[in-house]
Amino acid sequence: MDKAPDHTGQTPPDTPPPETVPFGSENIPAAEKSARVGAVFESVAARYDLMNDLMSLGTHRVWKASAVDWLMPRPDQRILDVAGGTGDMAMRMARRAGGAEAVVQAGGGVTVIDRSAPMMTVGRGRVTEAGLNAAIGFAAGDGEALPIAKGSADAYVIAFGLRNITHPDTALAEAYRVLKPGGRFLCLEFSRPRWPLLKPLFERYAREVLPRLGKAVANDAESYHYLAESIRRFADQERLAAMVEAAGFGQVRVRNLAGGIAAIHTGWRL
Repeated sequence: MDKAPDHTGQTPPDTPPPETVPFGSENIPAAEKSARVGAVFESVAARYDLMNDLMSLGTHRVWKASAVDWLMPRPDQRILDVAGGTGDMAMRMARRAGGAEAVVQAGGGVTVIDRSAPMMTVGRGRVTEAGLNAAIGFAAGDGEALPIAKGSADAYVIAFGLRNITHPDTALAEAYRVLKPGGRFLCLEFSRPRWPLLKPLFERYAREVLPRLGKAVANDAESYHYLAESIRRFADQERLAAMVEAAGFGQVRVRNLAGGIAAIHTGWRL
Protein backbone atom coordinates (compact mmCIF):
# COMPACT_ATOMS: atom_id res chain seq x y z
CA MET A 1 0.00 0.00 0.00
CA ASP A 2 1.28 3.48 -0.91
CA LYS A 3 2.07 5.82 1.95
CA ALA A 4 -0.22 8.80 2.52
CA PRO A 5 1.35 12.27 2.26
CA ASP A 6 2.20 13.95 5.58
CA HIS A 7 0.98 17.39 6.70
CA THR A 8 3.41 19.09 4.28
CA GLY A 9 1.95 17.22 1.36
CA GLN A 10 5.16 15.20 0.93
CA THR A 11 5.21 11.42 0.91
CA PRO A 12 7.46 10.31 3.80
CA PRO A 13 10.51 8.27 2.79
CA ASP A 14 10.62 4.59 3.51
CA THR A 15 12.23 3.75 6.83
CA PRO A 16 15.08 1.31 6.21
CA PRO A 17 14.78 -1.94 8.13
CA PRO A 18 17.11 -2.27 11.12
CA GLU A 19 20.46 -3.94 10.43
CA THR A 20 20.60 -7.53 11.61
CA VAL A 21 23.63 -9.65 12.46
CA PRO A 22 24.16 -13.29 13.40
CA PHE A 23 23.77 -14.31 17.02
CA GLY A 24 23.86 -18.05 17.48
CA SER A 25 21.28 -19.54 15.12
CA GLU A 26 19.30 -16.26 15.01
CA ASN A 27 19.61 -12.95 13.23
CA ILE A 28 19.11 -10.11 15.69
CA PRO A 29 19.23 -6.30 15.50
CA ALA A 30 22.87 -5.21 15.40
CA ALA A 31 22.27 -2.85 18.31
CA GLU A 32 21.45 -5.80 20.57
CA LYS A 33 24.41 -8.07 19.86
CA SER A 34 27.03 -6.46 22.08
CA ALA A 35 24.86 -6.68 25.19
CA ARG A 36 23.81 -10.25 24.46
CA VAL A 37 27.39 -11.38 23.88
CA GLY A 38 28.31 -9.64 27.13
CA ALA A 39 25.66 -11.65 28.96
CA VAL A 40 27.08 -14.87 27.52
CA PHE A 41 30.58 -14.14 28.80
CA GLU A 42 29.34 -12.90 32.16
CA SER A 43 27.65 -16.27 32.55
CA VAL A 44 30.66 -18.38 31.56
CA ALA A 45 33.56 -16.27 32.91
CA ALA A 46 34.32 -18.31 36.02
CA ARG A 47 34.67 -21.54 34.04
CA TYR A 48 35.67 -20.21 30.65
CA ASP A 49 39.21 -21.60 30.63
CA LEU A 50 38.12 -24.97 32.01
CA MET A 51 35.46 -25.18 29.32
CA ASN A 52 38.05 -24.34 26.66
CA ASP A 53 40.06 -27.35 27.80
CA LEU A 54 37.01 -29.59 27.71
CA MET A 55 35.63 -28.25 24.42
CA SER A 56 38.92 -28.57 22.55
CA LEU A 57 40.21 -31.63 24.45
CA GLY A 58 43.13 -29.43 25.46
CA THR A 59 44.16 -28.59 21.91
CA HIS A 60 43.41 -24.86 22.34
CA ARG A 61 46.67 -24.75 24.31
CA VAL A 62 48.57 -26.10 21.30
CA TRP A 63 46.81 -23.66 18.97
CA LYS A 64 47.62 -20.68 21.20
CA ALA A 65 51.23 -21.81 21.49
CA SER A 66 51.40 -22.00 17.68
CA ALA A 67 50.01 -18.48 17.39
CA VAL A 68 52.53 -17.09 19.88
CA ASP A 69 55.35 -18.95 18.12
CA TRP A 70 54.37 -17.33 14.83
CA LEU A 71 54.08 -13.88 16.44
CA MET A 72 57.48 -14.13 18.16
CA PRO A 73 56.82 -11.30 20.65
CA ARG A 74 59.79 -9.25 21.81
CA PRO A 75 60.18 -7.61 25.24
CA ASP A 76 60.23 -4.10 23.74
CA GLN A 77 56.93 -4.49 21.88
CA ARG A 78 53.61 -2.94 22.87
CA ILE A 79 51.07 -5.67 22.18
CA LEU A 80 47.28 -5.47 22.29
CA ASP A 81 45.38 -8.61 23.27
CA VAL A 82 41.85 -7.74 22.15
CA ALA A 83 38.94 -9.74 23.62
CA GLY A 84 41.57 -11.41 25.80
CA GLY A 85 39.65 -11.15 29.08
CA THR A 86 41.02 -14.10 31.06
CA GLY A 87 44.61 -13.20 30.20
CA ASP A 88 45.55 -16.59 28.79
CA MET A 89 47.09 -15.29 25.56
CA ALA A 90 48.59 -12.25 27.30
CA MET A 91 50.46 -14.43 29.77
CA ARG A 92 51.75 -16.65 26.99
CA MET A 93 53.03 -13.63 25.07
CA ALA A 94 54.61 -12.00 28.13
CA ARG A 95 56.41 -15.19 29.04
CA ARG A 96 57.57 -15.72 25.45
CA ALA A 97 58.91 -12.16 25.45
CA GLY A 98 61.12 -13.00 28.43
CA GLY A 99 58.90 -12.50 31.45
CA ALA A 100 57.91 -9.49 33.51
CA GLU A 101 61.41 -8.23 34.29
CA ALA A 102 62.62 -8.35 30.68
CA VAL A 103 59.45 -6.68 29.41
CA VAL A 104 59.62 -3.87 31.96
CA GLN A 105 63.30 -3.21 31.29
CA ALA A 106 62.71 -3.07 27.54
CA GLY A 107 59.67 -0.80 27.87
CA GLY A 108 57.19 -3.19 26.28
CA GLY A 109 54.08 -4.86 27.60
CA VAL A 110 50.75 -6.47 26.80
CA THR A 111 47.43 -4.68 27.22
CA VAL A 112 44.32 -6.84 27.46
CA ILE A 113 41.23 -5.07 26.11
CA ASP A 114 37.82 -6.59 26.76
CA ARG A 115 34.22 -5.45 27.22
CA SER A 116 33.45 -8.08 29.87
CA ALA A 117 34.26 -7.00 33.42
CA PRO A 118 33.75 -10.54 34.81
CA MET A 119 36.19 -11.98 32.27
CA MET A 120 38.80 -9.35 33.14
CA THR A 121 38.29 -10.01 36.85
CA VAL A 122 39.28 -13.61 36.18
CA GLY A 123 42.20 -12.40 34.06
CA ARG A 124 43.55 -9.99 36.66
CA GLY A 125 43.51 -12.75 39.26
CA ARG A 126 45.40 -15.12 36.98
CA VAL A 127 47.98 -12.49 36.02
CA THR A 128 48.56 -11.60 39.66
CA GLU A 129 48.96 -15.24 40.60
CA ALA A 130 51.49 -15.67 37.78
CA GLY A 131 53.50 -12.63 38.91
CA LEU A 132 53.07 -10.87 35.58
CA ASN A 133 51.29 -7.66 36.68
CA ALA A 134 54.22 -5.49 35.65
CA ALA A 135 54.07 -6.80 32.08
CA ILE A 136 50.30 -7.04 31.56
CA GLY A 137 47.62 -4.38 31.96
CA PHE A 138 43.85 -4.44 31.46
CA ALA A 139 41.53 -1.89 29.89
CA ALA A 140 37.79 -1.93 29.27
CA GLY A 141 37.03 -1.41 25.62
CA ASP A 142 35.11 -2.46 22.54
CA GLY A 143 36.87 -4.04 19.59
CA GLU A 144 35.06 -1.63 17.28
CA ALA A 145 36.33 1.47 19.11
CA LEU A 146 39.57 0.72 20.93
CA PRO A 147 40.73 3.14 23.65
CA ILE A 148 44.16 3.22 21.99
CA ALA A 149 45.90 6.00 20.09
CA LYS A 150 46.44 5.70 16.36
CA GLY A 151 49.69 4.03 15.35
CA SER A 152 50.76 3.19 18.90
CA ALA A 153 50.90 -0.63 18.97
CA ASP A 154 53.51 -3.01 17.61
CA ALA A 155 51.18 -5.99 17.44
CA TYR A 156 47.43 -6.65 17.62
CA VAL A 157 46.30 -10.13 18.66
CA ILE A 158 42.76 -11.47 18.92
CA ALA A 159 42.16 -15.12 19.85
CA PHE A 160 38.68 -16.61 19.52
CA GLY A 161 37.11 -13.18 19.80
CA LEU A 162 36.58 -11.73 16.33
CA ARG A 163 33.43 -13.73 15.67
CA ASN A 164 31.84 -12.28 18.82
CA ILE A 165 32.23 -8.67 17.68
CA THR A 166 29.14 -7.16 16.08
CA HIS A 167 30.94 -5.79 13.02
CA PRO A 168 34.17 -7.74 12.37
CA ASP A 169 35.05 -5.44 9.45
CA THR A 170 35.00 -2.47 11.80
CA ALA A 171 37.18 -4.33 14.28
CA LEU A 172 39.71 -5.09 11.54
CA ALA A 173 39.76 -1.42 10.55
CA GLU A 174 40.44 -0.56 14.20
CA ALA A 175 43.29 -3.06 14.27
CA TYR A 176 44.82 -1.30 11.28
CA ARG A 177 44.31 2.12 12.87
CA VAL A 178 46.07 1.35 16.17
CA LEU A 179 49.07 -0.43 14.66
CA LYS A 180 52.31 1.34 13.81
CA PRO A 181 53.59 1.09 10.24
CA GLY A 182 55.24 -2.31 10.17
CA GLY A 183 52.93 -3.54 12.96
CA ARG A 184 51.66 -7.11 13.00
CA PHE A 185 48.05 -8.33 13.01
CA LEU A 186 47.31 -11.88 14.20
CA CYS A 187 43.96 -13.59 14.62
CA LEU A 188 43.42 -17.11 15.99
CA GLU A 189 39.89 -18.30 15.35
CA PHE A 190 37.80 -21.38 14.72
CA SER A 191 37.42 -22.02 11.01
CA ARG A 192 36.36 -24.71 8.52
CA PRO A 193 37.84 -28.23 8.55
CA ARG A 194 39.60 -29.05 5.29
CA TRP A 195 39.50 -32.82 5.64
CA PRO A 196 36.22 -34.15 4.18
CA LEU A 197 35.57 -36.66 6.96
CA LEU A 198 36.46 -34.18 9.70
CA LYS A 199 33.95 -31.49 8.76
CA PRO A 200 30.70 -33.37 9.61
CA LEU A 201 32.25 -34.78 12.78
CA PHE A 202 33.30 -31.35 13.99
CA GLU A 203 29.94 -29.79 13.12
CA ARG A 204 28.07 -32.52 15.01
CA TYR A 205 30.42 -32.17 17.98
CA ALA A 206 29.90 -28.40 18.10
CA ARG A 207 26.14 -28.67 17.66
CA GLU A 208 25.41 -31.53 20.05
CA VAL A 209 28.29 -32.00 22.48
CA LEU A 210 29.28 -28.43 23.37
CA PRO A 211 25.88 -27.42 24.80
CA ARG A 212 25.83 -30.62 26.88
CA LEU A 213 29.29 -29.86 28.23
CA GLY A 214 28.16 -26.33 29.01
CA LYS A 215 25.18 -27.66 30.92
CA ALA A 216 27.23 -30.23 32.84
CA VAL A 217 30.21 -28.04 33.76
CA ALA A 218 28.95 -24.45 33.73
CA ASN A 219 25.20 -25.08 34.12
CA ASP A 220 24.70 -23.06 30.96
CA ALA A 221 23.77 -24.96 27.82
CA GLU A 222 22.41 -21.89 26.03
CA SER A 223 25.65 -19.91 26.09
CA TYR A 224 27.54 -22.83 24.61
CA HIS A 225 24.86 -23.32 22.00
CA TYR A 226 25.55 -19.69 21.02
CA LEU A 227 29.31 -20.29 20.93
CA ALA A 228 28.86 -23.38 18.75
CA GLU A 229 26.58 -21.53 16.32
CA SER A 230 28.91 -18.52 16.23
CA ILE A 231 31.65 -20.86 14.97
CA ARG A 232 29.40 -22.35 12.29
CA ARG A 233 28.29 -18.98 10.96
CA PHE A 234 31.61 -17.15 10.99
CA ALA A 235 33.78 -16.53 7.94
CA ASP A 236 35.87 -19.38 6.57
CA GLN A 237 39.61 -19.11 5.89
CA GLU A 238 39.34 -17.50 2.45
CA ARG A 239 36.64 -15.02 3.39
CA LEU A 240 38.43 -13.92 6.56
CA ALA A 241 41.70 -13.50 4.63
CA ALA A 242 39.85 -11.28 2.14
CA MET A 243 38.41 -9.24 5.03
CA VAL A 244 41.89 -8.75 6.50
CA GLU A 245 43.21 -7.59 3.12
CA ALA A 246 40.21 -5.27 2.67
CA ALA A 247 41.11 -3.60 5.97
CA GLY A 248 44.42 -2.59 4.41
CA PHE A 249 46.80 -5.27 5.64
CA GLY A 250 49.50 -6.66 3.38
CA GLN A 251 51.29 -9.99 3.19
CA VAL A 252 48.23 -11.78 4.58
CA ARG A 253 48.92 -15.41 5.40
CA VAL A 254 46.82 -18.27 6.79
CA ARG A 255 47.86 -21.37 8.74
CA ASN A 256 45.36 -24.14 9.33
CA LEU A 257 45.44 -25.96 12.65
CA ALA A 258 44.02 -29.43 13.30
CA GLY A 259 42.98 -29.83 9.69
CA GLY A 260 41.30 -26.41 9.61
CA ILE A 261 39.20 -26.66 12.78
CA ALA A 262 41.06 -23.50 13.73
CA ALA A 263 43.21 -21.14 11.70
CA ILE A 264 45.68 -18.32 12.25
CA HIS A 265 45.39 -15.27 10.01
CA THR A 266 48.21 -12.74 10.03
CA GLY A 267 49.11 -9.61 8.13
CA TRP A 268 51.18 -6.44 8.34
CA ARG A 269 50.37 -2.76 8.41
CA LEU A 270 52.69 -1.72 5.61
